[in-house]
Amino acid sequence: MAAAAANNQLNVEEWPSWGSRSVECFEKLEQIGEGTYGQVYMAREKKSGEIVALKKIRMDNEKEGFPITAIREIKILKKLHHENVIKLKEIVTSPGRESNEQGKPDCNKYKGNIYMVFEYMDHDLTGLADRPGLRFTVPQIKCYMKQLLTGLHYCHVNQVLHRDIKGSNLLIDNEGNLKLADFGLARSFSNDINANLTNRVITLWYRPPELLLGATKYGPAVDMWSVGCIFAELLYGKPILPGKNEPEQLNKIFELCGTPDELSWPGVSKIPWYNKFKPSRQMKKRIRELFRHFDRHALDLLEKMLVLDPAQRISAKDALDAEYFWTDPLPCDPKSLPKYESSHEFQTKKKRQQQRQNEELAKRQKLQHPQQHARLPPIQTGQPHPQHWNGPGQQMGNSQPPLPGVPSHHQYGKPRGPPGGPSRYPPGGAAGGYYQDRGGQSGGYNSGPFPPQGRGPPLYPGNSAPSNAPRGTGGGYGAPPNYSQSGQYGVSGGRGPNPQGGNRNQQYGWQQ
Repeated sequence: MAAAAANNQLNVEEWPSWGSRSVECFEKLEQIGEGTYGQVYMAREKKSGEIVALKKIRMDNEKEGFPITAIREIKILKKLHHENVIKLKEIVTSPGRESNEQGKPDCNKYKGNIYMVFEYMDHDLTGLADRPGLRFTVPQIKCYMKQLLTGLHYCHVNQVLHRDIKGSNLLIDNEGNLKLADFGLARSFSNDINANLTNRVITLWYRPPELLLGATKYGPAVDMWSVGCIFAELLYGKPILPGKNEPEQLNKIFELCGTPDELSWPGVSKIPWYNKFKPSRQMKKRIRELFRHFDRHALDLLEKMLVLDPAQRISAKDALDAEYFWTDPLPCDPKSLPKYESSHEFQTKKKRQQQRQNEELAKRQKLQHPQQHARLPPIQTGQPHPQHWNGPGQQMGNSQPPLPGVPSHHQYGKPRGPPGGPSRYPPGGAAGGYYQDRGGQSGGYNSGPFPPQGRGPPLYPGNSAPSNAPRGTGGGYGAPPNYSQSGQYGVSGGRGPNPQGGNRNQQYGWQQ
């Protein structure tokens, strides 16, 4: 295995046979994802029997050869080697036109296809969180968050911005390992203060305020805002900022985090669209008020992640050193987590469709929608990991109080999230280009469409995202690990000692 990439250095050792093997070396078992850039299949390598994920790169929409987004993704994934980043195993090709699902030849004018071969992962975080009655324990949330921050810290050390952190791009296997995936919007960055980057990245519900205000100079802090949204979502049970468009998204952010000014965010008035989207009324910060039922250490960390000024937002490295991860209950060992049936969003979407058809057939017009279920709060320490809730009549312990005026349930089986459609940004604001064909929520394997969809009922009453909006497809995929996270997972009984001594983050054996 190649040594870990040094800071801003590409690994020179490459897989020897990339692109030399045919896709015929694999047997496709089941489609597990679909997006603008093609289909994703679970497949078996015929010789070894290994299960992998095949991501087909669509070529029929390309006017000038190989898609630039796929080139970027492959280049970045060859650079990153970490246990919390998805592993890109190889590239394979098909020698001629293939048949689609209906047995007809595909419309690829190049008469051949290219596939990215990834390690197979059983779930994505969105798919798991959407299982009816499932709720994560606090040690489980800490375990997932610690792995997310560890993988992201590694990316940032190697000067890579992910730029699409969301639940469906966080893949989880049945050993409890979490990996960052879908690097289709990722790019390398430098410390050049004059470099302009596009602000048309990151799924709307997880997009930071600086991008919504038109900033084109930014860094790792944009990923940390997305992490904060996911952290709050895991603890609260549903997305916290479900805007339908950019102005509404900004308004929801200001309602939660307060109105920015030069005192709280120096330089904010110089960001291109600040005057256009500046709120008409002053709003105060309400994170502690709205999430008062969170643990105090969780609240402290969340507040540092959801800081409006990116210069003051906590880094992944410092977040790993937060008290939250070092107080009881400690993060659980990933191997202790329960095992679930495969939960890729594409698969669960098909199951929901079948469920609707069955119910309509059985009960006609009496029951036109699937049974409602609650997104449940985390289980507190001392309780086992349940896989399913026994029903609405069962009393749940340690449940969090709902926010005033906020629905306490959503419909399982109804597509949820903000609508796609044309951008509502002022023209000419994004430097560096915008991929117009990325529309809808995709995840992991798919390098999927953009702007993507979100999920769940709103945090704020009276301004809800439509319940019938398209969800898009899910699943995630990306690069190989070659250094280990040496930190120990605690069990319980107080603060976990650092096995290495000294600063807690010295457990990482690579440059920080």
